[in-house]
Amino acid sequence: MVVEARDLGQGVRMLVLNRPPANAINRDLSHQLYEQCMAAADDASVRALIVTGNGRFFSGGLDLKELAGDGTPLGRLGSARADGVFALWTLPKPTVAMVNGHAIAGGAVIALACDFRITCAGSHKIGLNEVAIGLGFPIGAFEIVCLALGIPNARRVLLEAKLYDVEAARALGIVDDIVNPQELEARCVELAKKLAAYGSLAYAHTKKAFQRRALERIQALSQENAREIAEIAQSEETKALLRAQLEALSKK
Repeated sequence: MVVEARDLGQGVRMLVLNRPPANAINRDLSHQLYEQCMAAADDASVRALIVTGNGRFFSGGLDLKELAGDGTPLGRLGSARADGVFALWTLPKPTVAMVNGHAIAGGAVIALACDFRITCAGSHKIGLNEVAIGLGFPIGAFEIVCLALGIPNARRVLLEAKLYDVEAARALGIVDDIVNPQELEARCVELAKKLAAYGSLAYAHTKKAFQRRALERIQALSQENAREIAEIAQSEETKALLRAQLEALSKK
C-alpha cells in the first residue's frame, strides 16, 4: 500500500503517503488516496482525517518520470472526481495536513487541499515550483491553492515558483503553525480530535460553501484546461526543463 490508513481513536484516521523516497504522486498513489478518502467519507466512525508522509518527505510532488511519459491523468491533479487530491479536498469531514518534511509542487497541493496544515521546525522546504520547471497548473490544483492562500499570496507563490523555508511558508499561509518536531503528531492529533467533536453536518455544509464557486469553475473549465495543460506538457520548452530537472534529481 502506498497510502496506509491508521485509526487513532476518537474518530481520527491517519493516512500515510508511503512511496519512498519522496512519496511522489503517480497513478497508484492518486488512486489509493482517492479510495482511502472515499472509505473515510463512507465510514461514520471516521470524523476527521490526518494526512502525512513517510520519511523525510511529506510529498515531493508529481512523479516526473511518469509525467514525462504518458502523464495525462497526473496533469489533471485536483480536477477530476476520481482524482485523489480532489477527493481529499472535497471530503465532507475535517482534514489536517501533518507536514512532516518537504512538500513540493503537487505535494504542497496535497497539503493545501487539507483544511488545516501544521509543520515542524526544520530545514525542509515547502512550495509550488511548477512554473519554474515548465508545468502548467491544472484548474483544480489552481483553485485549491487560490482558496487556501487568497489571490495575493497565491499569485506570489505560483509565479515566484520557489521553495520556502517553514517560517516563510507560515507567513504566506501555506502552513498554519510550526511546532517542535517531537510535538508534531501530538499537535495534529489534538486538532483533529477537536474538529472531530464538532457538528459533522454543519462542518460539511460550511466547508462546501467555501468551495462552491471554485467547484463551479473547475466543472466549467476542466476540459479546456486539460487541453491547455497537455499542450504545455508537450512543448519542447517543457520537455527540456523536465529533462534538466530529472538529470538534477538523479545526481542527488
